[in-house]
Amino acid sequence: MSSTPASSSSTVSVHGQDSGAHAHVAPGEIAVGVVIGRTSEYFDFFVYGIASALVFPKVFFPFAEPLQATLYSFAVFALAFVTRPLGTVLFLWIQERWSRGTKLTAALFLLGTSTAGIAFLPGYGKIGAAAIVLLAMFRCSQGVALGGSWDGLPSLLALNAPKHRRGWYAMLGQLGAPVGFIVAASLFAFLYSSLSNDDFYDWGWRYPFFAAFAINVVALFSRLRLVVTHEYAQQMGERELEPVPVAELFREKGRHVFIGAFAALASYAMFHIVTIFPLSWIQLFTQQDISRFLMVQVVGGFLAIGGMLASGVIADRFGRVPTLGATALAIAMFSGFAPTLLGGGPGAQQVFMLLGFLLLGLSYGQASGAVTRNFGSRYRYTGAALTTDLAWLIGAAFAPLVALGLCAHFGLPYVGLYLLSGALATLAALLFNRWLKQREVARG
Repeated sequence: MSSTPASSSSTVSVHGQDSGAHAHVAPGEIAVGVVIGRTSEYFDFFVYGIASALVFPKVFFPFAEPLQATLYSFAVFALAFVTRPLGTVLFLWIQERWSRGTKLTAALFLLGTSTAGIAFLPGYGKIGAAAIVLLAMFRCSQGVALGGSWDGLPSLLALNAPKHRRGWYAMLGQLGAPVGFIVAASLFAFLYSSLSNDDFYDWGWRYPFFAAFAINVVALFSRLRLVVTHEYAQQMGERELEPVPVAELFREKGRHVFIGAFAALASYAMFHIVTIFPLSWIQLFTQQDISRFLMVQVVGGFLAIGGMLASGVIADRFGRVPTLGATALAIAMFSGFAPTLLGGGPGAQQVFMLLGFLLLGLSYGQASGAVTRNFGSRYRYTGAALTTDLAWLIGAAFAPLVALGLCAHFGLPYVGLYLLSGALATLAALLFNRWLKQREVARG
């Protein structure tokens, strides 16, 4: 961990003894911690998500028709997003009572234990309904752990970034999503194509969950090495990035929590429309090879990375909020012809995937924290965490379930309408945020 003097007469020693200086943490060093942490979380996230579309309907719901089994699987998938805000509140209390390091260790230990538990979980054919109950319990505990894993690094990164590069550094924290997806999808594609169906559904699908557990252990130590350092703790204190009571947050800044959640809705809805939902659609309603389709998604993941890098440059030139609004408009236009592409042949479906991933990268690159400055310094730490939780809950938790249910019962155009609603919600939230700012300025 690097530290630099605040003036010629005050320094922070290498042994962590504060001699009166303001600790300095390089934005690049914070960004490395953010990317490592988010990549491990998203790998775990996508391992479960891909399995919920390809594996769990057959392993845990074999008594139902394929469509109904997949809907059941997606309902369990959503449970983590329901319990995530509860995890945030619980682990904020743990942080206040003990320490940030204790909180992070406990959260990632719970996440790793839940993931490993799923890897060892017998299917419905062996223990009956108990398998479904245990799967739901492990999924709920994954959500609690993900809420508790909030370390404040993205907020510290945003505050330490140079003013003319804030869009770029905000984007860096989002790169963990496509990287985690690329690794998870590649691993499933390899296993799916290399193993027989019996071997894949018997034991092959469990391997990615073991890998997720191992990656979480590595990420834990990488993040703790940064989080528990003297410079980091001093920076968090100076920036007032500490927990506040949730009741106080909603009393003072409640409307900004909901503005932030809805401002990201287009990105979060798009997130599952191009990652998890298409896998279920391809498996249930087409004859395409799953491993080949996963590799198309991997290519899409690289396009998403390119889109995120571009979003950082665009946001620094035109502003983060205008960039988020422009990408919401692009997603709204995409929703108009997305059903036609998804309902076409393999070529059209590949265009849907690649274009969708590109738009996802452009929008998701600036979806986190675009309006968190509304919280001010005191409420930013807790406000950013709960805003993210609510954005996932409202925009992404039920997206695969709703999208699959709509297209199966009413047709693919309704998936387009669902995606359009997310884009309109983002635009409405950004307009409302602008109106509030103008009113505050008018009041002086």
